[in-house]
Amino acid sequence: MEYFVYGRDRPGAFELKVSLTEEHWSFLDAYGQRLVARGPTLTGDGEEAVSTGSLHIVDLPDADAARTFAYAEPYYLGGVFESVLLCRFHNVLGRTMWDFTDAVAGYGRFLLLAMGESVPEPVPSKHMIVYGELLALDGEARLGRAAVVEAPDREAAATLLPTGGSGRTRVHPWRFGGRPAQRSPGR
Repeated sequence: MEYFVYGRDRPGAFELKVSLTEEHWSFLDAYGQRLVARGPTLTGDGEEAVSTGSLHIVDLPDADAARTFAYAEPYYLGGVFESVLLCRFHNVLGRTMWDFTDAVAGYGRFLLLAMGESVPEPVPSKHMIVYGELLALDGEARLGRAAVVEAPDREAAATLLPTGGSGRTRVHPWRFGGRPAQRSPGR
C-alpha cells in the first residue's frame, strides 16, 4: 500500500530544516526502494527558492507503518512542520518518479493537490510524473487527488488537475529530492 505524506514547513523553520537535512536523508535511506516520490516544495522555481515542505510517497505495509514514517521523521520530530497530510495513495500511473522519462528542458516541476470527494480525473498528459487518488488511511473515503507534474509554469500545471468546481488546485513548485546522487534512477 502506498501512502502520501506531505509536511508543510512552519514559518521561520528553514534554518532548522537545513540543520536536520542529514538526519532526514539518513532516516529515508532505510526506506530506499519503498519510495515512489520524494522532494521538497519550494517558494519558487529559481536558484534562490526556499523549501516550504517535504513530499514523500512511500510503499508501506499498513497505516501504523505510515504513521511511524510520518511522525518519526526527523523534520517532524525537530519541529520543522506546521502540519502533516497523511493519506493512502492510489497510484493510478503505477510508476515512481524515477520511471519518468519524458522530461522537457525548461519545464518546472510542481506538486498539485486538489482536495474533495468530487475532484474529477486529471487531464491526460505525458507530463504527469506521478498521479493518484488521496484516500483516508483505511482506504475507504476519497479525500482528493494529487499529482507531481512537469509544466512550463504554475498556471499550466494547475490545468492538469482541475477541481471541477469543488475548490481550487493548490500548486507548489517541487523538485526531485534526496541526496544529489539519489536524484537519478536507482534512488
